[in-house]
Amino acid sequence: MNKVRVLIVDDSAVVRSVLSELLSFDKNIEVIGEAVDPFDARDKIKKLKPDVLTLDIEMPKMDGLTFLRNIMKLRPMPVVMLSTLTHAGSDVTLQALEIGAVDFISKPISSARDGELRAFQAELINKVRMAARTAEKLKFRPSIHKKTVNPVSFQAIQAIEHDSQSIVAIGASTGGTEALMNLLSGLPENVPPIVVTQHIPASFSARFANRLNDQSLLTVTEAKEGDILKQGHVYISPGSHHMVVKQHGNRLICHLDDRGLVNRHKPSVEVMFLSILDITPSKATAIMLTGMGEDGAKAMKELADAGAHTIVQDEASSLVWGMPGAVVKYGAAKEVLALSKIADRLIQHLSRKVE
Repeated sequence: MNKVRVLIVDDSAVVRSVLSELLSFDKNIEVIGEAVDPFDARDKIKKLKPDVLTLDIEMPKMDGLTFLRNIMKLRPMPVVMLSTLTHAGSDVTLQALEIGAVDFISKPISSARDGELRAFQAELINKVRMAARTAEKLKFRPSIHKKTVNPVSFQAIQAIEHDSQSIVAIGASTGGTEALMNLLSGLPENVPPIVVTQHIPASFSARFANRLNDQSLLTVTEAKEGDILKQGHVYISPGSHHMVVKQHGNRLICHLDDRGLVNRHKPSVEVMFLSILDITPSKATAIMLTGMGEDGAKAMKELADAGAHTIVQDEASSLVWGMPGAVVKYGAAKEVLALSKIADRLIQHLSRKVE
């Protein structure tokens, strides 16, 4: 197995040294160079030809976003962004993912304890290795179109059935921020309520919901305790809580669950999917988009067995086919579709009279 060749780009000598030391613990990763700014990085990319770039968002001489745009135009390659957990940092990181960064990781604070640093190291190594596997797909990542419903028939859109128990639940992880933008931008305003669990830090989820809201005809918000699920609305699980769907009279509501990690995640797709089993799964549609790991796959199998319709993003259009691939492995996928076709198919499924 060839080693993953990494170029570290950061203006801080301390950060470069720490990242290099942490990555070097993995025998399958080789740090082949360090760059102090985008111009230095440009020269070293040409000379060293790295497999993966770790890139600081805040850089001298040229900001990280501008440099990232240049990379994706001239030499698309896997980039893992290093960000800070601030509101401004959240916005910039989400922009970086839209431009083409594979993933991001929050910088450890200078006073991080040994346990926190080890956790950061494990996450960093995992994301760098995963990023290396996406190299061939970067050229084919779908573009984001703002507020444009996919070209299904007008009759199909108008025939979408309305039922107080109907719900669409979507799980996603790595690559999911862009996949969700593409999917939601293709849906009309009369779809049933949509609940989404995307693996994302707590400081990012509200901003992410706002960005999705700007890109969609639907009303997208970060879920709050007791939210009544409404037609044409999308509820994004906050990064600090699991999201649970509950029955309240003849309505469905959001409940925020503060238990610990499930499948190593909080929020967890598994928790959200399992909660739908307690309402009317036969009126639910569960969708699994791109993501690393298996979170939600077993619960999706239970939903499928209980009568829910299940749709999985296919391998070719997924940045990482971990979560959707696990659904297929468990035999829970009733349909496997390219990302570009999921919105159309969802509309057709919801408008059963014209199928």
